[in-house]
Amino acid sequence: MNEKIWNVYLSGEIHSDWRQRISAGVEAADLPVDLSAPVTDHEDSDGCGAAIFGAEPDPIWHDRKGALLNSIRSATLIEEADIVVVRFGEKYKQWNAAFDAGYAAAQGIPFITLHPEEHDHALKEVDAAAKAVTREPEQVVEALAYITQGRMPRRDRGDSGLRVVD
Repeated sequence: MNEKIWNVYLSGEIHSDWRQRISAGVEAADLPVDLSAPVTDHEDSDGCGAAIFGAEPDPIWHDRKGALLNSIRSATLIEEADIVVVRFGEKYKQWNAAFDAGYAAAQGIPFITLHPEEHDHALKEVDAAAKAVTREPEQVVEALAYITQGRMPRRDRGDSGLRVVD
């Protein structure tokens, strides 16, 4: 039997290790998941348009050139995704993450939000459209294990952490 490989796009904040934690968890749980993401090097993401098409003296046009190129990548990968995970971090306001969540919703692609509890009020409309709201990358991995294989997490005795089991 040929098992479906799920395409999961990891959108949002680029200043922490959440993508690496999800990737490690997906690998450890041997999930049938391919992960994709935007360009996560901040300088490359901001400067790609000017690097390719020429420098801009006005910062708004510099940013616009990069944003247009990045939007091609993001829109394409979101449209190809089975699930989008949108991380709202603590360091910066992620307007791009909110846009990606809205774009996924408009395309009918289910998405999961990942953010700390203190963002609940600010993200209440985004969370209302999400299929799940998570707090930690490990919860995303547990959700992916359930979605892709019907595998339930269980609590180990003496361990407050959840583990995905067969």
